Formats: sequence, C-alpha cells, structure tokens
Amino acid sequence: MNTPKLKGIDHFHLYVDDKQQAVDWYQKMLGFRVVDSMLMWNEGNGPLTIEDTSGKIHLALFKRTDQAPCTSIAFAATGKEFLNWQEYLTHYDLNLRIADHQITWSMYFKDPFENMHEITTSEYNYVAERIKNR
Repeated sequence: MNTPKLKGIDHFHLYVDDKQQAVDWYQKMLGFRVVDSMLMWNEGNGPLTIEDTSGKIHLALFKRTDQAPCTSIAFAATGKEFLNWQEYLTHYDLNLRIADHQITWSMYFKDPFENMHEITTSEYNYVAERIKNR
C-alpha cells in the first residue's frame, strides 16, 4: 500500500495561559493576526487560530489547563489525499478520530510515543460528499 501525500504543515497547536495576551504578542512581534473565518472555534476549549501576514503559517492557540499539553502537528492534505490517509491509517489499525469542523475535516491519531497528530483538509465539500459512502 502506497503512502498518501501531504501538502505541508497546516498548523501547530500552542498552549498559552491567556489567548488574547498571546495574540497581542504574536501580532506585535511577528505580525500574526486572528483568522476571522475560524473564530467560531474559539469557544470553550476550542482554539483561537492566528496566521502570519502571508496566510501560510497558522498557530492554533489553546488555553493551558491543568493537563499537560501534548506535541501536535497538523499536516495539510487535499480532500482526495485526506480520504486516502483515512484508508491507509485504518489499514495499519491506527485509532483514528474523524472530526467535521464545518469548514474543514480533520483526523487525529497518536504515534507510538503518545504524540498527537492531525491530518486536515480545507476541501470540505469534497470530503463531505464522499465520506458518507465509506
């Protein structure tokens, strides 16, 4: 079975004591700004997503809690490759959690060292139309 392709890194998860303080720092120091189209996720334990001026680097800011944060890298994939990754990782019996984020799809899994990883696609409609038939 061939390994599906990734497009690159989509975002990193960062754990902070105060999301607004983090936004202010990343804005002042690195020029990051809040991604308005993803503000709906900034509720409860959800992330506040910020991006650099090019829109290519994304950071998902999570409020630090009593639990220790885990390393998490979110890889980007096309809609087609997202579905290929689902099949590929299922073939190797990885415990996948698929999440419909309303504007993106993500799958979450752990490596053997308990690091959480994510493969995500912004080709929402492509996956939504096909995932029901799996």
